[in-house]
Amino acid sequence: MSLKKKLGMGIATAVLGIGLIGGGTFAYFSDAETTNNTFAAGTLDLSVDPTTIIDVANIKPGDIMPRHFELINDGSLDISSVDLYTEYSVEYGDNYTGGDMGEHILVHFMTNVDKNGLGNIVLGPNNVITSTTLAELRDADGLPDAVENELRDVLPWLGDLGAGERSGLEAGDSDDLIVVFEFVDNGEDQNTFQDATLSLEWTFDAQQTAGEIR
Repeated sequence: MSLKKKLGMGIATAVLGIGLIGGGTFAYFSDAETTNNTFAAGTLDLSVDPTTIIDVANIKPGDIMPRHFELINDGSLDISSVDLYTEYSVEYGDNYTGGDMGEHILVHFMTNVDKNGLGNIVLGPNNVITSTTLAELRDADGLPDAVENELRDVLPWLGDLGAGERSGLEAGDSDDLIVVFEFVDNGEDQNTFQDATLSLEWTFDAQQTAGEIR
């Protein structure tokens, strides 16, 4: 082979090599599959029935006012806890000389019927509230947990003995609660509260359960 032909083949080989390095292609078999995936978030949806728990007029010191309501989980996710937030305002009448009416309204007790079990025979500390004023509830800032059953959390086997449901509120479930308000008669002059109107706002704040492996 002449020197000229050898130089020509060398140049062609070099050009081919550069072409391969610079993005030349080879023919090869391949196969691709596409997957369709979904992340659908659940919902937390807590409702209260009735939405007005108490609406009463012409109360006086010594009056006791029991009421019943339901907490309902209308969402698709279980609820781990429901915190109670209390706010109120008072419009005082012409006799007002000072004082906070909220300090004279006791939430005498509030019981979660479903968490007590055994026909509401209380086996342990599964009452939600016992004897606290509206003023104290307001200052507590988000207490207590309205769907807690501390006894069942500590001793789960008590469920077989009728100790009520475990803490939380499962999706589609509801809890019955009983609250008793008392306008405390403290044996002193309470004329300052004549013709006063206290507007109470209770907010029930539901929290999700802990994350899990899915």
